Order: sequence, then C-alpha cells, then structure tokens
Amino acid sequence: MDADDNGSQDTGQTNARVALPNGRFEGRAAFQQLVRDALLRAAEEGWREITVCDPTFEDWPLGERVVVDALQAWAQPGRKWLMLASRYDELTRRHARFVNWRRTWSHLIDCRAVGRADPALVPSCIIGPGWVMRRLELEHCTGISGDEPRRRVDLQETVNEWLRKSSPSFPSTVLGL
Repeated sequence: MDADDNGSQDTGQTNARVALPNGRFEGRAAFQQLVRDALLRAAEEGWREITVCDPTFEDWPLGERVVVDALQAWAQPGRKWLMLASRYDELTRRHARFVNWRRTWSHLIDCRAVGRADPALVPSCIIGPGWVMRRLELEHCTGISGDEPRRRVDLQETVNEWLRKSSPSFPSTVLGL
C-alpha cells in the first residue's frame, strides 16, 4: 500500500507543471527565470504563437542551452515567433545559440525593429496565448505577469502599435555581393 501511495505521489509530481505566476516580480534572476519558464511552458503546451519584445534582448537568457532546447521543442510547422526590438546587435553578440536556432527556423520567425524609436519606450514583454509578462522597469527588472485576459489584451494592443511603426530586421542570413 505504501508503494502504491508513493508511486502515485511520484507520478503526480513528475506530471505536475509549475504554474506561470500571476503578480509582481523583481530582479534580473526572477525575470530571467520567468523567460525560461514561459518558453518551457510554450514547448510543453504547444503555444501556436509567441510574441517577445525588448529594446535589445541583451539581458534575456536566449543564449542558454535550456532556452534554445525549449525553443527547439516548441518549433513545429504552423507556429509563429514574433520578435520586436529597437536593434538586434546586442542579441547577435551575446546569444549565439539563439542566432543559430533562428537561422534554422527562420520560416517561423518574424523579426521586426523600431530603430528610430526611443529604446526606453519599447516594451519588454512576452505574450503567449493565455499568459503575459511585462517588465515595467528595465534597470531593476521589475514587472508584472499574469493570465488575466484584460492584461493580455492591453499588452497586445501596445505591441500592435509598435508593430505598425516597425520594419523587418535581423535577417536569418546575410548575403554579400
């Protein structure tokens, strides 16, 4: 009987997913863990679309093996990754694994830039189908996350305004003549 109880507890623990949090977060470590957790959840649940925005993505954990592995597991036909930044130079310099992943999956990825905009105004966020995270203050990495529909709609509207001002950027390959 004890073995059955332990077995069912173990099974419950292995199959349990950590819920993406609702509420405030503070600090770079907390922010980076939210990014990791969100991308792992996206892979587990098969999110059809992910939108990420940041002025430069320099302090996102996009170059980490666990993040790229999650993105690799997520990448399937019919999925869409939308990325918006002021510029991509720091991303290409700091996140080589992500850049390689982006080359492989370029047909799923739309990268856009708002180069002439004030980088301090560009939102820093992740938008999934049922959960969002937004950094409200970049320097101290404070922000809020949640699954409230109103929060998701408001953030999507903000990002859509930025997308209207954007143009294609961060090509997967650079052709020279």
